[in-house]
Amino acid sequence: MLARCLFVATVIGLAAIAPALSASEPPAGAAACSGCHPANTSVDTAVPRLAGRPAADIVSAMQAFRSGQRPTTIMDRFAKGLSDAEVEAIAAWYAEQR
Repeated sequence: MLARCLFVATVIGLAAIAPALSASEPPAGAAACSGCHPANTSVDTAVPRLAGRPAADIVSAMQAFRSGQRPTTIMDRFAKGLSDAEVEAIAAWYAEQR
């Protein structure tokens, strides 16, 4: 019985920290974003931060860059180089960052 309780407690503990572990590893393509978009909130820059921004906002912006609906200097090229799944994964990861 004690072994079962320890097992259940371990599984619950791992389930609780799994999102934090996965949030620490950026998905493919996210490294290109950090070249211009600061991750640190104490950095003052004209380039918007992505960390903590709602994923839907990031996805929407990337779709607008890709289609040409949103003016840009280089984001259209980045957006066109990523699949929808990659954009969604990057957006979800940035939304989890604080």
